[in-house]
This record gives sequence, C-alpha cells and structure tokens, in this order.
Amino acid sequence: MSFGDLLHRVGGMGRFQIIHVTLLCIPILLMASHNLLQNFSAAIPDHKCKLNDTGPSNTSTEQEGWVKMFAPLDSKGKPDSCLEFVELQWRKVTGNVSWDNMTAVGTRQCLAGWDYDRTEFSSTIITEWDLVCMHKNRRQLAQSIYMAGVLVGAIILGGLSDKYGRRALLIWSYLQMAVCGTCTAFSPNYLSYCIFRFLVGMALSGIGLNTTALIVEWIPTRERTITGTLAGFCYTVGQLLLAGLAYGIRDWRWLQLTVSLPFVFYFLYSWWFPESARWLVISGRPDKAVTEIKKVSRINGKAEEGEKITLETLKADMIKEVACGTETYTLLDLVRTSTVRRISFAVSLVWFSTSFAYYGLAMDLQKFGVSIYLIQVIFGAVDFPAKLVSTTSMIYIGRRVTQACSLILGGLAILANIFVPNELQTVRTSLAVFGKGCLAASFSCIFLYTTELYPTVIR
Repeated sequence: MSFGDLLHRVGGMGRFQIIHVTLLCIPILLMASHNLLQNFSAAIPDHKCKLNDTGPSNTSTEQEGWVKMFAPLDSKGKPDSCLEFVELQWRKVTGNVSWDNMTAVGTRQCLAGWDYDRTEFSSTIITEWDLVCMHKNRRQLAQSIYMAGVLVGAIILGGLSDKYGRRALLIWSYLQMAVCGTCTAFSPNYLSYCIFRFLVGMALSGIGLNTTALIVEWIPTRERTITGTLAGFCYTVGQLLLAGLAYGIRDWRWLQLTVSLPFVFYFLYSWWFPESARWLVISGRPDKAVTEIKKVSRINGKAEEGEKITLETLKADMIKEVACGTETYTLLDLVRTSTVRRISFAVSLVWFSTSFAYYGLAMDLQKFGVSIYLIQVIFGAVDFPAKLVSTTSMIYIGRRVTQACSLILGGLAILANIFVPNELQTVRTSLAVFGKGCLAASFSCIFLYTTELYPTVIR
C-alpha cells in the first residue's frame, strides 16, 4: 500500500485537505504583490532639473518673440530630464533649432536635483532617493538584488526544509516576510532598502517551496492538478489585487506596509498546519507521521480508520519510504542517474526560460506606454484563461504536450514583437499579453510537473 492509499482511507480529499489548501493559498495572493511590487514602488515619474537659484532651470519663458531656454531639448522636442545648460540660452519662438545645435552648447548634469511629476505617484523610491539619470541603474539593481534573494532562499531554505521539515520552514518564512517586509517600508536609505528586499526575496522562496510541498504531500494524486491550479489562480488574483492596492495607495512606503503586515496573521495561523507525513516517514520519524495521520483522519470524520493505522502497519505499508529514511540525499542525487539527470536538465531549462521571459515582460510595465494600473490588470487577467486552458490540457492531453506548446507559443509571440514597429503600440502590447498568458500556462504546468517527476526524497 502506498501513502496515497492511506490518504484515501482517512478521507482522501476531505475536510482537512480543503481547509489545508485554502489556508496555504491565501498568502499566495500577496506573494504576487511582493514579486511585482517594484513596478509601482520603483515607478519612474516624469522629471526635470530642479530650479537652481544661482543657475538655470529647465523651464522656459517667452518674452517679445524670444524664448529663454534652461535645458536642451530631447529627441521628442521636450526639455531634457537629465541635463541643463551651463549658461542661459535664448532663441526665437519661431526658430528651428535642431537637437544637434542645442547640444553644441555647454550642458551639465542637474546640480540642484530634480522636480518630479507626482500626479500618478505621490512617492516612489525613485523620487525619494533620486534614482534617475546617472543613478537610474540602481532601480534595476534593486530588483536584481531581490531576485538574488529569491535564488539564495531557494537554496538555503529549500535545503533546510529537508532537514527540519516543511512546516517549520514555512512558519519561519512567514515571520521573515512579515518582519523584513515591514522593515523595508521604513528603510532610511537605498542600501537598507536593498538589504531588506533581499531578505524578503529569500522569504518568498521559502513560502513558495514549502507551500507547494505541503499541498502536494497531503493531497491524493488524482486531485493534485486541481489544487495546483487553484494555487496558481490565487497568484493571478494577487496580480489584480496589487493593481487595486497600488491604485489606491500611491505612496510606496504605505503600499509596502500594506502587503507585508498580513503575513503576521499568516504566521499565527500557520502553527495549525500538520507536518508532511511523507517527509516524517522519509526523515525517519514514522511515529510522528502516525500521529499526524490520525489527526487528519479525525478532522475528515474518519477517526475509526485512523485508529487502525499503527506504527507497525505504517512501516509495513510504506516499506520503501521507511527504507529511504536510513539514507542521505544531496544535490548530487539530481544528476546521479541518467534518468534523473535528464529530468534535472530539462526541468532546469524550462524553469529558466519561463522565468526569464515571464519577468522580462512583467517587471517593466511602464514601457508599454499606457496606464501602468491598466496594463497590470490586463497582464493579470490574461492568466485566468491561460491557466484554465493549461489545466484542461494537463488533464486530458498530458503534462509534456501542455508544457511544450505553452513555451513554443509564448516564445513565438515574444519573437514576433521584434519585427513590429514601435508606432504599432496596440499590436506590440497584444502580443506581449498573449506571450505572458502562454508563460503563465507554462508556470502552471511546470510547478506541478516538477513535483511529480522527482521522487519525494529529492523533491
């Protein structure tokens, strides 16, 4: 008898599993907010050189047919946002002065800082720490540091969950997210902001990995596709939620605080979660696994069946799993045999290509030239039909075909955008939205596919 058979004996997809999956999925709503938060907290508003009382301003005044110029014009005929003239310039209102002629005059970087258009955003990290012009790369650096935290968190917290358990690391990750997310909102400078965002990224990995493990390891195999898709839909709803929160909260500190404080509540109720019985068996603690299984059986109204499960019957039913508890597994087991090595290579390539393209589209919404709130809603909404199609395809066609088709279609849509002129913004945005939907379908599939391809001991 396998562990799946034991789950069916104690209720299958019963009351416990429904409550368990629901409580695990609620925090996923705000995981999307943290992942995509910098679209809003680091949005770049229109800006211009601030008026310098002893020097030029980048505004222009008109008098007797002449215009006073304080800054050169950019390629669109607007005052440059990063440069100002060393000396005040005059030209006729009707004069046809080209960009090349204007730049021939001495210019310099803005001496007195910048004035920002606060119509759309009252405050962002850009306006607070002047991350524009010569410092504009710090915006991308902050996001890269956050994603580095996600990577480090996957390595460290994922490894620790194999040693100390899924439940313990999930509880810790909720606490780390709550504390570090809140500290990010009170960051006094750019450096501390990056440090706390790095720690938030680590926590997000811990939440994602252990949530997936706890869902998969307490759900019967037949229902995994539906529950995995439900978790994916929660992430999609989270994208829409982020658009609404960002629209209503235009100050980046309050927005950061709003998406971080709920993790205190998640931390508190996460103590109710039982540890994964599969992990307990494999880690050599079958007695504790029996206790957790009996608890689940009582919640499912199958207390009598649960009482029939003893340490001896569990060991007899799960001989292979119990035997695994006496062995030690490392990262080398991902490449030790030819079959697992092939799986590891293929899965890693799919994860890389999907993530690289997905976040390349989703992390810089201002480039589409429309309302950032509208494009966030569109990008979030497209995931609903995409994941619905993906789920249906996984059930009736299979994981492999679904995975391949979603990646191929997504790649073709992104490649096609290379050949679309910038003037056709609607076409470019439509292709990007379609591509993002395909990548969302790919994510939905690979999350489930990865957990099913690997045995529990190296999952």
